[in-house]
Amino acid sequence: MKTCIQIFLLTTVLIYGTNSYSQTRTEKDLLGEKQIPNEAYYGIQTMRGLENFKVSGVTTSFYPDYVKAYAMVKLAAARANFEVGRMKKERLDAIEKACNAVMDGKYHDQFLVDLYQGGAGTSANMNANETLANIGLELTGHKKGEYQFLEPHDDLNMGQSTNDVYPTAIHVAILLHNDKVVKEAKALAAAFHKKGDEYSKVLKMGRTEGQDAVPMTVGQEFHGFGYQLDNAIETLIHMESYLYDENMGATAIGTGITASPGYAEKCAAQLVKITGKPMKLSTNLVGATSSMQGFVMYSAALKNFAIALSKINSDLIILASGPRAGLFEINLPALQPGSSIMPGKVNPVMPEMMNCVCFKIIGNDATVTIASQDGLLQLNAYEPVVAVAIFESQGLLFKAMPLFRTQCIEGITVNAATLKHYMDRSIGIVTALNPILGYEKTTELAKEALATNKGILELIREKKLLTDQQMKELMDPAKMTTPQ
Repeated sequence: MKTCIQIFLLTTVLIYGTNSYSQTRTEKDLLGEKQIPNEAYYGIQTMRGLENFKVSGVTTSFYPDYVKAYAMVKLAAARANFEVGRMKKERLDAIEKACNAVMDGKYHDQFLVDLYQGGAGTSANMNANETLANIGLELTGHKKGEYQFLEPHDDLNMGQSTNDVYPTAIHVAILLHNDKVVKEAKALAAAFHKKGDEYSKVLKMGRTEGQDAVPMTVGQEFHGFGYQLDNAIETLIHMESYLYDENMGATAIGTGITASPGYAEKCAAQLVKITGKPMKLSTNLVGATSSMQGFVMYSAALKNFAIALSKINSDLIILASGPRAGLFEINLPALQPGSSIMPGKVNPVMPEMMNCVCFKIIGNDATVTIASQDGLLQLNAYEPVVAVAIFESQGLLFKAMPLFRTQCIEGITVNAATLKHYMDRSIGIVTALNPILGYEKTTELAKEALATNKGILELIREKKLLTDQQMKELMDPAKMTTPQ
């Protein structure tokens, strides 16, 4: 009979699972108790965050480098606490195992708190504390929730506060993301420069304020696009320096309460080793804890890049306009039909897509600006939306730029016949005669050319203002593209 009962119970467990009590573990905090799923590595405070902030569905794990940033910061803190003699070796070992596992890309599905949250990031920090504690427990032979061996607050948050961990983790994540953004941005700029080399000998008319100006080469135009991106990239790299400043050891408001002497400096040194970035401890932790300057400066650099790229996108759209009633100087790769009603229409979809991304980045910078100025006293509670805005801008650029490069820029060709037609008909080349005939006389020529629909060269010959040899030397459009 006993054997039959045992078999029955075992079969029931296999078919239906264990009872509700054995599927969960009980955890408690100052507000009471909650049942946490046994398979979950997070704990009760994460659970409350999951219940309270069902907002966007975009969680910490949506950005893998952000998850890794928490592991890096917690690892640096644990090592620093061990170095000052506060953390026991066995607990450091457990934390190191957990952090290394997360840095290797494991357990990311446990970082589940929505990026939109109140509490200035407390839920995100506790998600990291609880998850890393339970990972460390399992990797050292204990069960989840056996916090007497490794505790989310006392060990993972030792000498810390959300108010120094959260901004530092965001700084690290932005820096890791920026490496990837800059790499793609440089590839895009290089594509413009390559196109500039390809068309370095092809002449065209330049334009200012939408009007005919003076001759240039298509190569000069595309190298100009690349140059604008080069400068914006340099700004992105330079603005990293504002993110190197970190406030680990500031704890709640910058006074360092609960942190051990020497901990902040050792934590900064560990962050340099772990992240590979020249992180440095702020010289004023009170100021650093309430300030959002690093975010503001870097977001401005993203906006600057977006503005430069958007201007280029708009130039490409107008240069490709037509094909019969526009400029039609260049061809963008035809990727898809452009209209559900107009047969044969093909739209500049990639520059338009890229502009959509640029507009969103510019808007995100406005979000960063408003959130940064609205913090109160010793802490800015709106860091979560700042992180959302910057992460989104970086992510959009990282995904969109290679598409734009490979499906648009690399496939651009020029319409040589159209370019020659504009050169032959333009009055802009009269500018080269200013040093010889004077501004007043050349203005009269330009006015007459417009009124009679004649070319400048044609009028010069009629009026015998220059010899053929002089015209050949002075009016050579190729020579007009460089100082003579």
